[in-house]
Amino acid sequence: MTKHNIEPVYNQDSRILILGSFPSVKSREAKFFYHHPQNRFWKVLAALFQEEVPQTIEEKKTFLLRNHLALWDVIESCDIKGSSDSSITNVKVNDLDLIVKNCPVEKIITNGKAANRYYHQYFDYNLPVIQLPSTSPANAMYSLEKLIEKWKVILWKEI
Repeated sequence: MTKHNIEPVYNQDSRILILGSFPSVKSREAKFFYHHPQNRFWKVLAALFQEEVPQTIEEKKTFLLRNHLALWDVIESCDIKGSSDSSITNVKVNDLDLIVKNCPVEKIITNGKAANRYYHQYFDYNLPVIQLPSTSPANAMYSLEKLIEKWKVILWKEI
């Protein structure tokens, strides 16, 4: 059983909750989200909010909070081979109430199919849920430009 070792990022102004499935090996090693250098998550968000790509964990946290974003994963612990979402079994989920019930969350974004599947399997908040293409390097179908185009729906000013 592999345990999630990254604390969620959120505050009282978080309006959009972005959910991944479970952190990659690189992210678990670094103890922060989307740490694999080939993951396009931070590049996509930086492009959308017209900011520099945050480099350090502190810069990433500040970036998220400044843009009213909360970030966590659906799964707290599971059996997983490496970073492969398709190998996930024995799922225990995170307590998303921590964010959804304590922040003015207006919509939930799931980063990829696995996050979306596990979210809908275990949760049903009365909020819009938008599944977006995974920013993972394993999702070779989407170029950075296509990801940015699809992810435009998160811009909170459009709510």
